[in-house]
Amino acid sequence: MMPAPHRLVLALAIAVLAALPARAAFETRATAAFVLDYATGTVLLDKNGDRPVPPASMSKLMTLFMLFEAIDDGRVPPETPFSVSGKAKAMGGSTMFLDERDRPTARELILGIIVNSGNDASVAVAEGLAGTEEAFARLMNERARALGLTGTNLVNASGWPHPEHRMSMHDLVRVAELMIREHPDLYRLFAETEYDYKGRSPQNRFNRNPLLALGVGADGLKTGHTAEAGFGLVGSAVQGGRRVIFAITGLPSDRERREESERIINWAFRQFVERQVAPAGRRVAEAPVWMGAAPTVGLVPAAEVKVILPALSQDAVTAQVVLRGPVAAPVVAGQPLAELVVTAPELPERRFPLYAEADVPRGGLLVRLRTAIAVLYDRFAGPVAGL
Repeated sequence: MMPAPHRLVLALAIAVLAALPARAAFETRATAAFVLDYATGTVLLDKNGDRPVPPASMSKLMTLFMLFEAIDDGRVPPETPFSVSGKAKAMGGSTMFLDERDRPTARELILGIIVNSGNDASVAVAEGLAGTEEAFARLMNERARALGLTGTNLVNASGWPHPEHRMSMHDLVRVAELMIREHPDLYRLFAETEYDYKGRSPQNRFNRNPLLALGVGADGLKTGHTAEAGFGLVGSAVQGGRRVIFAITGLPSDRERREESERIINWAFRQFVERQVAPAGRRVAEAPVWMGAAPTVGLVPAAEVKVILPALSQDAVTAQVVLRGPVAAPVVAGQPLAELVVTAPELPERRFPLYAEADVPRGGLLVRLRTAIAVLYDRFAGPVAGL
């Protein structure tokens, strides 16, 4: 009879994680918002974050993401020229003032979308990658489903108003996270503050992201505004080695968008701290091994375990190791055996995999006999003692 799965209280982690607070609730004026700590994946704020809403120009991030993937996998070198159709030239709203004789490069179009919020540039990218904007929208939706973006349905490349064109704040943050993680060199273009293609748009050459000029560590991403959507922003900032990504929408003015974005950044960095629970490879607990040559095996994380915690709380943080099931020999070093579960006040539960520290072969005859005797004793000792 094998032992049942059980929880091991992790005293080490609890000692490392001092008791910390219930954070003051953040009341955002946005109609929908999602805030993420980048390194740990901790959701700091979720207000209607999975609700599909009109994303306006913020959905251009998906257009850029598709182009970033094409560049980084070698299909489209950065200096590849794109043609400009009559449809692209005719786009209203924000543009980089392309005409049909132009052959902007992929890099120039990226800057035209990031800095100028070019609707014309977005259509040129869509047609250059998929032939038509409609075909490109289908490709974006397929990619969105593959990425697990459950609140996304796109019908165009620019965010032009359409009743079926929708993204959630959660999905926008996820796209931003992927850009930063998977395309770091191209992501740096989001920090460009000016761009004027062939000197055609001196009045539209400044990046509309208001955070870039505020000295809060911002380095991206994209604003958006339509009458239906209100004012929104997908932003990211780095302070003290920590990165926070957020998306908000539904603000009534450009000023309130700027103020709310700065408030979120200040709150996210000042009300939360990053703490190390365990370095990579350090034993944090031991699991009993059934029929093993050794009675226990050490449990270690493969990577450094860090968590985000409220900065001022008086409520205890708990940490436990939860075995995935009874551990039976033989055990192989690196075998996944358990999870470290960390729970902090008002934050989502965080789980980290733990692995066997070393091999534990099956025990010999003596070990098996000793185990069998122990099982029989456990089964019959109670009734015998009561005679």
